Amino acid sequence: MTDKYKAAAEAREAALCEPCRGIQRNWRRAPGHAELVQTQNWKEERGGKPVTITRWRCDRCASTWDYENDKNNQQAGWSLPSR
Repeated sequence: MTDKYKAAAEAREAALCEPCRGIQRNWRRAPGHAELVQTQNWKEERGGKPVTITRWRCDRCASTWDYENDKNNQQAGWSLPSR
C-alpha cells in the first residue's frame, strides 16, 4: 500500500461517525445502522455467478458504504469503497 493510499484510507476511517465505526466489515448478514440510506444497487459477477451490491450513504457522516450480498461468500458484506 502506498503512503498516499494509506493516508487517504486513514482519513476516511477518521471521518466515520460512531455508528459507522461499529459496522462489522466483510461479514455477510452483519447489520448496518439506522442512519444509512440506500442510494443504488447493481449486479456483478463473482465466480461466474451474479451477486447484488447495494450502495448506502450515512446521513450522519456522509460516508459511502457498499454491501455485497453473496450467499456463497461469508466474507462478503459491508465495505468502504475506494471510489
